Amino acid sequence: LSPEQAAIFAHEGEPTCMQGFFQALVGQYANHDTALEVFKSGRGRPWSQHHPCCFSGTYRFFRPGYEMNLLSSWIPALNGVEDKLKSGAKVADVGCGLGSSTNLMAKAFPNSSFYGFDFHEPSIVQAQDNAKTEGVTNAQFDTADSSGFPGADYDLICIFDALHDMGDPVGAAKHIRQALKPGGSFMVVEPMAADALGDNLHLLGAIFYGFSTLVCVPTSRAQDVGLCLGAQAGEARITDVLKQAGFAKIRRAAETPMNMILEATA
Repeated sequence: LSPEQAAIFAHEGEPTCMQGFFQALVGQYANHDTALEVFKSGRGRPWSQHHPCCFSGTYRFFRPGYEMNLLSSWIPALNGVEDKLKSGAKVADVGCGLGSSTNLMAKAFPNSSFYGFDFHEPSIVQAQDNAKTEGVTNAQFDTADSSGFPGADYDLICIFDALHDMGDPVGAAKHIRQALKPGGSFMVVEPMAADALGDNLHLLGAIFYGFSTLVCVPTSRAQDVGLCLGAQAGEARITDVLKQAGFAKIRRAAETPMNMILEATA
């Protein structure tokens, strides 16, 4: 393999590696007839109806970016959050999937307590197994909806690449605002997208639009409200959702070619 080919096909765990994306595509081909029918009909498709390769592929696709940026730049970019985590904070990771972001934070901040929530029970089971494998002892995982997860007085609540998949992102954000303690922060990590369609017509945008069409929009449509933001919603649309939920201050705290990181406070 050339160095360029190796970066794409062989460097597992690095941001250049696309094996997670390929695995997620395998999941769509495995259920090709269903994907085609959903596209033609416009009906919703619950997350639970996707092939397991979709879940593990998504995990492999996003985790390298989290490993490279979450601890080194995203959390430090939030106002006062890193110091809270070092001292001991209460954190919720909503829509945590297989737990990559939850476990990364838990290992880095042993004085804090982390709670991962997802509405997909098989993902929660896998997240628990991943925590055991990684030796994480300060994180726990439970099956719960984004608009009804338990607990209160969280110092930090996060959603990683999942707000746009939710049927009722405004309702989820309202519940998050109510679950935060005074002075708490809501970190929203979303796929990098411009507000205008034409500005998203590039290679990465094409990948996200493909995922959006086959996975994100049908997943949202299968839930209550079904706002269907899609993976390329853009900062203005996400900001509008957060304002509707009652957050007064919203800013872009950090960004990478893959993601935008917004911090919302009451």
